[in-house]
Amino acid sequence: MCHVLVIEDDFLIADHIIQLIERAGGTSFDQAASQDEAIDAARLRPPSIILSDVNLSAGTGPAAVEAIILEHGPTPVIFVTGTREACYLSRPSMIVLDKPINEQALIAAFQSLAPA
Repeated sequence: MCHVLVIEDDFLIADHIIQLIERAGGTSFDQAASQDEAIDAARLRPPSIILSDVNLSAGTGPAAVEAIILEHGPTPVIFVTGTREACYLSRPSMIVLDKPINEQALIAAFQSLAPA
């Protein structure tokens, strides 16, 4: 079972990501539009993997991811962003992809990082 947390404040982009990841093997999903929503969602159900934008309408993806990792331990992360330079986190199980979304690259990144 692979539970995915998608942190994205644009509903259409989040929905598109969820559809792609579901095809790639994601089995359950939570969606958060802000930093606080993401942290709360992870507290209710810790994710197996996180897909996050960097800039959110309230807070940032990297700050949410950092808080989640500090609370729940190492978690694979894929940042999907139009502002790569604002993605200041760097860990071994972290990939940064650019927007617009390259569907094949996103699926490949998910399959390489997602727990079996």
